[in-house]
Amino acid sequence: MKIIIAPDSFKGSLSAIAAVKAIECGMKRIFPAADFIKMPIADGGEGTLDTLVYATGGSIEKTKVMSPIGGTVEARWGILGDGKTAIIEMAEASGLTLVEAAKCDINKATTYGTGQLMRAALEKNLHKIIVAIGGSATNDGGSGMAQALGAKFLDENGESIAFGGAALISLANVDLSKFDRRIEQVEVVVACDVANPLCGENGASAVYGPQKGATTDDVRNLDCALGHYADIMTRVTGKDFRNSDGAGAAGGLGAGLLWFTGARMKRGISLVMETLNFAEKIKEADLVITGEGRTDKQTLCGKAPIGIAEIAKAYHIPVVCISGALGKGYEEIFKGGIDGVQAIPHQPMQLEDCMKNAEVLLTLAAERVARLIKIGRELK
Repeated sequence: MKIIIAPDSFKGSLSAIAAVKAIECGMKRIFPAADFIKMPIADGGEGTLDTLVYATGGSIEKTKVMSPIGGTVEARWGILGDGKTAIIEMAEASGLTLVEAAKCDINKATTYGTGQLMRAALEKNLHKIIVAIGGSATNDGGSGMAQALGAKFLDENGESIAFGGAALISLANVDLSKFDRRIEQVEVVVACDVANPLCGENGASAVYGPQKGATTDDVRNLDCALGHYADIMTRVTGKDFRNSDGAGAAGGLGAGLLWFTGARMKRGISLVMETLNFAEKIKEADLVITGEGRTDKQTLCGKAPIGIAEIAKAYHIPVVCISGALGKGYEEIFKGGIDGVQAIPHQPMQLEDCMKNAEVLLTLAAERVARLIKIGRELK
């Protein structure tokens, strides 16, 4: 029997790689002779870097870059096994987890560090850059990223404006004479699972700003600044991306990548599946085991288990999802191609205990799933 093990990470407790090992351990107790194909998965958010590097036999690089608030951090990025593709998680350089809540100022937070990672990839003469843009601390429309690549953002006096989204209200012109044109020779693909525009009630500032500490006044001012920025960028480039799907992702970094790199947006799980050549690798499988930290009706909205199920169904392969918790509406996933689901806890437990003992609990859950599958095979 050929079994594909392809879970997402269990956030806060297990990486996708660790989850694969735990599931394999449990399944082997019942199917010791099975052929296990281990494929940790990510949906374009947290864990995408490690997943793609691991799955392709790539390597992790480290580069010192500017943090969202102006300090220095050592950010990880990766080169995939093809030796031609970089994978960057913007959260490694410009993420909310890098900033203490008390020190986070969304008005000044910058994506400069993300641009520095992109420049590091250019120095390696790579042909493609994948940018996963979840978990940002920023709301600068990707202006910091562009500044790191050589763009100059000038006020009406020809002076450089400050970092951060709030400063964009004083933007008068963008000087691209020193911009790193090497980016034009590189394919840039953005893992993005939201369709928010840059501005307005569904835009970057209004929807995601409060999650990063923005007050009501901050939201209004930042939205106005991003609107002004969009006007300037449309004039400079001749292209208006303010209402493009994903333009508002990561505080408007989506729009910045569209304007400055010619990037194309792609659904995160689809990008990962394509990069891993997932469809080709599973077509002879008998079973797929996937998993995630919490399964509910939101899982249908582009999460890893559904992306996996969509491909597996094309080959009539059954899919079982092992989840850290089953939330409201989890039954909806059966409409998305999941055939069975198993919660990790085997008795009433506190969340803290579940997360602390996630590896053991996941192994036990995988064993329970294997026993049920064994019964099903015997009934046939």
